[in-house]
Amino acid sequence: DPGIHESLRAVIEEAGYEFCGALGGREGLRLLDDERPDLLLLDVMMPGMNGFDVCQQMREEGRRIPVIFLTAKNDIVDKSTGFKAGADDYVTKPFDATELILRIEAHIRRHKDTIEFARCTARDGSVTIGDLEVRFDEYQVLVGGRPANLTTKEFEIVAFLATHPGKVFTRSQIQEYIWGEG
Repeated sequence: DPGIHESLRAVIEEAGYEFCGALGGREGLRLLDDERPDLLLLDVMMPGMNGFDVCQQMREEGRRIPVIFLTAKNDIVDKSTGFKAGADDYVTKPFDATELILRIEAHIRRHKDTIEFARCTARDGSVTIGDLEVRFDEYQVLVGGRPANLTTKEFEIVAFLATHPGKVFTRSQIQEYIWGEG
């Protein structure tokens, strides 16, 4: 809804955050590639592609951006579907603007390491270290010019290490950064 969209823009910007937005699911997925947000507010009912599908596709692509569903769909079945699709939180309309900002701040605080990691791995271009090339925008690693067959987590570990060349990390530091656990 364009009216709610503009109201959200005002609330978000008044709280000191930058705002970008899309009015449809497919447009939103395209915008994710260009804008690389730190948090996503996602409605369920959108033209072209619903919010559940957007969230699920995002998660399947390995995106770890915190997602808050902000929707009028308030029954437990919809909430369950949202969380199963990969949501971090679920706020129903009508909502209190102050509570929404508090939830946004809590998720940004809780996902600080994930957000920093997403910024380093979701960047454009590549890094080459010896025979190793990490193509961030393609989620691909080449060794001696040949593609390495890596899982998403393996790619994230290599990308993390490639963005910190020469630095030594303990196993627990890598676990903390990649999985959020020590």
